[in-house]
Amino acid sequence: MTSPPLQHLAIIMDGNGRWARQRGLPRSEGHKAGTQSAKAIVTACRKRAIPYVTLYTFSRENWARPKEEINFLFDLLVRFLRREVQDLKEQGIRLNILGDLKGLPAAPRRAVEHVCRQTADGRAMTLNLALNYSGREEILRVCRELLQQQVAPEEVTVEQFAQRLYTGGQPDPDLLIRTSGEKRLSNYLLFQCAYTEFSFPEVLWPDFDEHELDAALHEYQQRQRRFGSIR
Repeated sequence: MTSPPLQHLAIIMDGNGRWARQRGLPRSEGHKAGTQSAKAIVTACRKRAIPYVTLYTFSRENWARPKEEINFLFDLLVRFLRREVQDLKEQGIRLNILGDLKGLPAAPRRAVEHVCRQTADGRAMTLNLALNYSGREEILRVCRELLQQQVAPEEVTVEQFAQRLYTGGQPDPDLLIRTSGEKRLSNYLLFQCAYTEFSFPEVLWPDFDEHELDAALHEYQQRQRRFGSIR
């Protein structure tokens, strides 16, 4: 018995810095190459009719990086969104953000909000960017919201809690891919990944292509998802 069709693919795009270092290049070149990989993989997922794709774009912990690198990453994001907005619309891809947009600098926040509005009618696929995101903070945010609204403890269910997450209304990830061989969640979709399958290819993110994607999808299809039961 194989796994059901994949509805939600989550990806941790890891290895840009190592990819650049191996080639004697600055980290910025690794991030540029990683952006191109992200575009190619999103397009490949669209062709494979995957309804939801979530990319770990910038975590709350990433603020600890050097200021110059952070500024470059946000500039890269703005340029990428401006360049790709028309293509996203033509492919029917709706952009959605998981994370605290209020904590972003003005330029990337405006760019993200603009593309979200422009692509709001997309029905072929939802592309989630986890941006200024923390899985723990997401859970705490929902807890604070429940407390502020004085919801009775006995009324709090898993389903109700899930609807209040950034991914409310979306299926939980069926498969999470983390490139570069690292094997940890890094505060990513902690509530949503309770029964997610994992894949940890050794390839660095800028080298992750359609062949690598298909290999991970094929491996997923061979797995039996029991969700805690004996089958």
